[in-house]
Amino acid sequence: MNSPSAPAFPPFTPEHSALRQAVKDFCIKEIAPYSEEWDKEGIFPVELFKKAGEMGLLGIRVDPSWGGLGMDWWATTAYVEGLTYCENAGVAMALMVQSDMATPIIHEIGTEEQKDLFLKPAVAGDKIAALGISEPNAGSDVANLECRARKVGDEYVISGQKLWITNGTRADFITLGVRTGEDGFGGISLLTFPTDVKGYSIGRKLDKIGNLASDTAELFFDECRVPARFLLGQENMGFYHIMTNFQGERLVAALSAMAGMEKAVREAIQYGTERSAFGRPIGKFQVWRHRFAEHLTAIEAGRWLCYRAVDLEDRGQPATREITMAKLFCGDLAQRVMYDCMQFYGGFGYTTEYPVGRAWRDIRLLTVGGGTSEVMKEILVKMEGL
Repeated sequence: MNSPSAPAFPPFTPEHSALRQAVKDFCIKEIAPYSEEWDKEGIFPVELFKKAGEMGLLGIRVDPSWGGLGMDWWATTAYVEGLTYCENAGVAMALMVQSDMATPIIHEIGTEEQKDLFLKPAVAGDKIAALGISEPNAGSDVANLECRARKVGDEYVISGQKLWITNGTRADFITLGVRTGEDGFGGISLLTFPTDVKGYSIGRKLDKIGNLASDTAELFFDECRVPARFLLGQENMGFYHIMTNFQGERLVAALSAMAGMEKAVREAIQYGTERSAFGRPIGKFQVWRHRFAEHLTAIEAGRWLCYRAVDLEDRGQPATREITMAKLFCGDLAQRVMYDCMQFYGGFGYTTEYPVGRAWRDIRLLTVGGGTSEVMKEILVKMEGL
């Protein structure tokens, strides 16, 4: 008796593949040709959000009743892998903040009104979303948030500051972490915060080392009033929701690192057949042949660590351990891989005219954003009881 064949893994369907190709084509046509220009300008056209929304890219896992595609985490994986071809990490990050960081929690626990006011227009690209968690004294240490919201009648009155907020200079709303109770993780809540509120101001657009085309802002809240019905979930339960939301953020970061590394190595190998030194193609030098062999092997290991995490997340299984490992492994590995790819191009790699130079510069963020590599290690050892 023949045993049934094992299901395909990863379970990418023709629909997933079509989405990946559509994202790749979108990036090659609408983003990559302008990548260097937008980096120099420090911003990209706001119309790009609308174009992405029209393709369904800002709500891949969102229920169709709110304008989304209603697909799964494997579709998100295809989306992130396709985004690699935009040649601009700042643009990719800004879009992923909208699609996978600021809005999923609204889709998960938001009220019908919150979804109608914030989620639906964000999925369509009609409103720009930001995630407001980090502060001057609280980045990875979310339990230390100081921005405070006090309940006054049927409103929350918000005062404080946020820092490192992607899409912050032009966000129409912010999924905002605030302190509503006692010190520590037990006193944090989440609010949907429209930025047209009196008392809200943008302090400055931050100058960064990389991801130059994404706007990153310092924000201030001076007695800002929002309706109490804009509370996301239960009061003082925000820490739990933020930590849950972080898993998706960290997973797309790991996937982005993995896909970016592979693209860079493949392109370097091709470049190695086209450029010669000392009478032969530079790709024929054994030192580089072996180094790329090592990198491709490590990237493949990172891929399957990512896909294992995606599988668990997609099936609603506990995935914190695997997601944390994927972000740690791929984020750290990317630093070495991009360094070597840049070195391989020689002087050309040290210019921003070649994508590899910008990729080397931008990849640095992936050991910091969404939780530093050191925090990832702490999470893992605590899960092992150490």
